[in-house]
Amino acid sequence: MKKYGIILALLLLTGSCGLVKKKTSYSDTRRVHVDAGDIPDGKPAAEINRESAPALPKNTKAEAVIESALEYTGTRYKYGGTTRKGMDCSGLLYVSFLENDIPFPRSSYNMADEGKRVKLSQIQKGDLLFFKTKRGGKKVNHVGLVVDVEDEEIKFIHSTTSRGVIVSSLREGYWNYSFVKATRIF
Repeated sequence: MKKYGIILALLLLTGSCGLVKKKTSYSDTRRVHVDAGDIPDGKPAAEINRESAPALPKNTKAEAVIESALEYTGTRYKYGGTTRKGMDCSGLLYVSFLENDIPFPRSSYNMADEGKRVKLSQIQKGDLLFFKTKRGGKKVNHVGLVVDVEDEEIKFIHSTTSRGVIVSSLREGYWNYSFVKATRIF
């Protein structure tokens, strides 16, 4: 019984953008392939040594988009939503970019085609993180915006079905496991 309680708690704490209906199965082991170029020496994303990454100048456009996104912290999740009454992950980024006069696609899988791909060891504030949260899914269905990079921890803002707009860490097992790629827009 305790096992089911733990599983239920984990499911409530995690969520996805909801752009693709989620089916859960605990009988199969889920695998996501990430190119070796993104994760040096096959290490999990949370174990990347950032000491070799050069210090970069502050990007004011990225800072403005981050500030806009953070204003929505606590907004509840709503599939297809783009307002303070509710929003999904891609809606959060779409609105945050639009508020700063930057046109951007509306869906997470279309957003994944924008910008230049970057290695996790080179991540900086304002970069986008893409995830596949659907078991066996072939398309990106979740996106987050990097709001802080400190030491080996990458924090990003996104909207989850269970908790709405929150800041999470790529160190969290669920997000680390679902991570697909990162891109730079600015």
